[in-house]
Amino acid sequence: EVQLVESGGGLVQPGGSLRLSCTASGFTFSSYAMSWVRQPPGKGLEWVSAIGGTGTNTGYRDSVKGRFTISRDNAKNEVNLDMKSLQPEDTAIYYCRAVVSLSSTTGIYWGQGTQVTVSS
Repeated sequence: EVQLVESGGGLVQPGGSLRLSCTASGFTFSSYAMSWVRQPPGKGLEWVSAIGGTGTNTGYRDSVKGRFTISRDNAKNEVNLDMKSLQPEDTAIYYCRAVVSLSSTTGIYWGQGTQVTVSS
């Protein structure tokens, strides 16, 4: 069973930093790209960042480039999102996401989400 469990959200003042982590299980972690997706209050889902299986390739939405860093530790089955210079517009529920193929079936898997609130 594929499971994704996020941690690390919270309340932070503008300009502050947070680190989100996602621990995965139930699939060969190093074989799959991982993504972070967020949902701001009252808005739809936004892709934030992604990282390839080896960690070499990464991508970011324009609004977080230079402020967020995605990384992974394949030995721990963990993907992290280091966020700095946080702004109120970064307030959202952040989800870890993986597209995994198991037994000839491909599914999109989501964590339960972790709330990030940027406010003074």
